[in-house]
Amino acid sequence: MTERLLIGLDAGTTAIKGILLNESGRILVNTSVEYVLEYPGPDLCEVNPDVYWKSAVEVIHRLITQSKCNPKNINALAFSSQGGTLICIDKDGKPLRNALVWLDNRSTDEAEILKKTFGEKAVLEITGQPEIIPIWTATKILWLKRHEKSLFKKVHKFQLVEDHLVYRLTGKFLTNPSMVTSTLYFNILQHNWWPDMTGFLGIDQNKLPEIIKSGQVAGKLTIEAARETGLDKSTLIVSGTYDHAAGAIGAGNIRAGLVSETTGTALAMCVTLDKPLLSKKLNLPCHCHAVDGKYYLLPYGQTAGMVLRWFRDEFCGEELQVASRDNKNAYELMTSLAEKVPPGSDGLVMLPHLMGAGSPEFDVRAKGVFAGFTPRMSKGNFIRAIMEAVASMVKKNLDPMINFGVKLSEIRALGGGSESDLWNHIKADITGIPYVTTHSSEAACLGAAILAGSGSKVFTSIEDGCTRIVRLNKKYIPDPANKEAYQKMYQKYIELYDLMKGWWQENSKNENRNTKKT
Repeated sequence: MTERLLIGLDAGTTAIKGILLNESGRILVNTSVEYVLEYPGPDLCEVNPDVYWKSAVEVIHRLITQSKCNPKNINALAFSSQGGTLICIDKDGKPLRNALVWLDNRSTDEAEILKKTFGEKAVLEITGQPEIIPIWTATKILWLKRHEKSLFKKVHKFQLVEDHLVYRLTGKFLTNPSMVTSTLYFNILQHNWWPDMTGFLGIDQNKLPEIIKSGQVAGKLTIEAARETGLDKSTLIVSGTYDHAAGAIGAGNIRAGLVSETTGTALAMCVTLDKPLLSKKLNLPCHCHAVDGKYYLLPYGQTAGMVLRWFRDEFCGEELQVASRDNKNAYELMTSLAEKVPPGSDGLVMLPHLMGAGSPEFDVRAKGVFAGFTPRMSKGNFIRAIMEAVASMVKKNLDPMINFGVKLSEIRALGGGSESDLWNHIKADITGIPYVTTHSSEAACLGAAILAGSGSKVFTSIEDGCTRIVRLNKKYIPDPANKEAYQKMYQKYIELYDLMKGWWQENSKNENRNTKKT
């Protein structure tokens, strides 16, 4: 029997990653193509939409050539994708301008306009987003309407990155609920466009893609797309999902009670729910899952693994030299130092907010803090304190959900942080919830490939795909012996933020006064 193959592509902020997977779950090839973002001015972040397309084409070429597979054996392809990034195309399907990347903050004033017009409570209850900030697509569309009026009138379709790539492959204007939860003009309860918001933005709903489910066939390749990519024209293009939801699928996080937690540069969690949880008191983003009928909460922090990398680069020169000389991993050398320090880091407490705090504080003024160090402390104390701080950030997001009655049974660990046994143990001990690692480090690509398999009937469903493909690795059970030490440490973590919050606010006021004087 001919082996059936699947492609999962992850269109991230600075790279497109891809895997070629067989139906038994073996990754035959994985590769990636990086691209450079443009920063034409303060708060501006753009990229030519053709960069996304050319990068995707290059990744597909590599998957085919490196695997030496017959393209006719590739049944389907699906995307995982960043959210928020806006692409505007004309009636001929050509981009009218550079994409406004989700990182672009030019629409700060527009976010305030939407906040005053609709109110945060209404926006949360309809779109699932507790904060109206420039990340979201609606603010960018309003900016175009106000500042690039002639171009705004020429827009035939407003697209997100996955929408654009699916269009380039199939010629069809399609999207899915998981992707457009990041726009502020999608009703996550009714799964349709929010007419009040689209009306205020001044866009007809026919300027938006058709909504289909994640895992549903979007179409077949156009002749031109088959020629450019090297794929066979029979390959199905399947509707994908937001990258966080793709990572959740790639970790098997598809039922209530499971959490997937990624400690990469930043921190992101997906908490799967059977129904939406929309509360300003909880103050967490709620998104449509790629699994039909499911939702997930999306707590996040701007800096997580980035904090450890910063400490490595600034203070671990000796470890970097040894790692280079002996062909070792500097993080493993750092971890060996942290392992010598007891839980609670001898009283050293750290706040990991190097670029502001994400959920649940949403405090842009927050900064990183070490508190309580003494001459008796070593480098290992600081390294362990960083690990404990990120784990505390996880707990601070999960505890309010638990108080709301959300039952959490297990956390699936993803990202670079999941490769550290010590860090996984610390997180399990501090949260009180078992941590489990998976065999694949490319969870988002794997999730996209599972959607491709579900849509093309290689798998009977997304659930079937997860059962057959996702493989769990180590499990870390909370250690009762460390419970008391971590309870004391976590209470200090909470108190430290509360104390510093007032200082940051006052300092910010003083800076504003000084700026006005000068």
